[in-house]
Amino acid sequence: MKYLIVGLGNIGSEYENTRHNIGFSILDAFAKASNITFSTQRYGDVASLRVKNQNLILLKPSTYMNLSGEAVRYWKNKENIPLENILVIVDDLSLPFGAIRLKGKGSDGGHNGLKNIALMLQTEAYARLRFGIGNDFPHGAQVEYVLGHLSVEEQNILNERSQVAIDAIKSFCLSGLSFTMTHFNNK
Repeated sequence: MKYLIVGLGNIGSEYENTRHNIGFSILDAFAKASNITFSTQRYGDVASLRVKNQNLILLKPSTYMNLSGEAVRYWKNKENIPLENILVIVDDLSLPFGAIRLKGKGSDGGHNGLKNIALMLQTEAYARLRFGIGNDFPHGAQVEYVLGHLSVEEQNILNERSQVAIDAIKSFCLSGLSFTMTHFNNK
């Protein structure tokens, strides 16, 4: 079976190591741990690997966050991947930094990347791995916070928690959504 694992973020050096690029960061850590590299293809950087008997396609869309759905729809159709085999990794303001929550469906929660994916797939019933970035910012400074660079402490937490996220991704592909939610949410 094939799985499409999508890490959300924005392309360009000005967005590297920002909270909004957590999805890219986790997929970069996954690729490094798996000794694979990304290649630039249509709508994004793509890498593939096998985990036991499953084929995983890792995608970092090059469409910018607000148009992520174009890349997801293209690769879903190109690789003939069923909706239930798509997992989107996204930053989440409502969770403390480093917290991980897996959901099988849900609203976009104001996240423009998720909003565009739902629009392009015509459903909100796709799995997402939400990685908390916290909400430690003054009123009205949400955009600056989300697009701000990670502090040294946050980078250290991300480095540590990336392995948990990678394990959750593998579990999603090998053991399914319900098992993975039970074993990784609140971990």
